[in-house]
Amino acid sequence: MDIGVPREIKNHEYRVGMTPGGVKELVRDGHHVLVQCGAGSGIGLLDEDYAAAGAELVKDASEIFARAEMIIKVKEPQPEEYRQLRQDQLLFTYLHLAPDLAQTRGLLASGCTAIAYETVTDDQGGLPLLAPMSEVAGRMAVQAGAHCLEKAQGGRGVLLGGVPGVSPARVLILGGGVVGINAARMAMGLGADVTLMDTSLARLTELDALYGPRLKTLYSTAANIEAELVHSELVIGAVLIPGAAAPKLVTRDMLQLMPKGAVLVDVAIDQGGCFETSHITTHQDPTFDVDGIVHYCVANMPGAVAYTSTFALTNATLPFIKALANLGWQQALQQDAHLAQGLNVHQGQIVCQAVAEAHNLEYTPLMQVLAAD
Repeated sequence: MDIGVPREIKNHEYRVGMTPGGVKELVRDGHHVLVQCGAGSGIGLLDEDYAAAGAELVKDASEIFARAEMIIKVKEPQPEEYRQLRQDQLLFTYLHLAPDLAQTRGLLASGCTAIAYETVTDDQGGLPLLAPMSEVAGRMAVQAGAHCLEKAQGGRGVLLGGVPGVSPARVLILGGGVVGINAARMAMGLGADVTLMDTSLARLTELDALYGPRLKTLYSTAANIEAELVHSELVIGAVLIPGAAAPKLVTRDMLQLMPKGAVLVDVAIDQGGCFETSHITTHQDPTFDVDGIVHYCVANMPGAVAYTSTFALTNATLPFIKALANLGWQQALQQDAHLAQGLNVHQGQIVCQAVAEAHNLEYTPLMQVLAAD
């Protein structure tokens, strides 16, 4: 199979879809890998490294899109990219289609087959290709939030961990999944006063057993969120409904409850955000103010630590890439029900029900697509 790895073009995105080590594995399996020149330069992976691994270096992304049977990326295709996709071409990357109608329509029009990292599942009900970036984003959320709390950044001027004689900042985390628990670990490690909320009593019980009184846990209701916002200086939105738009847990009216200069970090922004006042920002211009509350809503947070993120992501994606290349997407999905859950779009059809519902578009069941192919 001809496999293409273009350079990422999203704002301040330095990650790359495949490392030289991954290229070497695919070449060893008999595949031909095309890598755009400079694709890994942002994290010190040189063209020479890819060439030594057996890749063919290609100057322009257009040639990769024209020649490759499977495209491997990190971030969702930008308009100039999805316009180059075609029928019978496979795209494997993060998509986050539920809040992005333009991209959804672009992929449908292209006729391509698009498999989303973020909806591939595992035996434990987890999301193995989202998990490594969720770990990074959860830890970064506290790091970014602590910086935004500084007065020079528009924040309240609070040190997350306090000092002797001065109370630490109060941190509220909405969601007890991979993002939430990694955020909690970081915040507790810095000495903050941390409360985590979730709607799963089983998850809250598990976290209470792990961390005891160091981590306060609360069942997530609108009333409990409002009560906590009154004294929370950093709020991290870490709620995920796989494939679907994130629920709006903090409304604009609720911002009036918070201390001025408090910070909201919306890690769910890829799925539309879990704060009503959120909108996507970039690493170049990461924050904005609404009613005296600082919002940090960068859609590709792990891109700021691109070296760590690239290797963490490709460690997880490579086995699936190999399966798709070695077996073809139809057989790979028929043999692996968890990989099959990643199929979002196929030849002008939406195969992910949550995406179809988000945009009020027609849904084609997965089994119908697999049976037809």
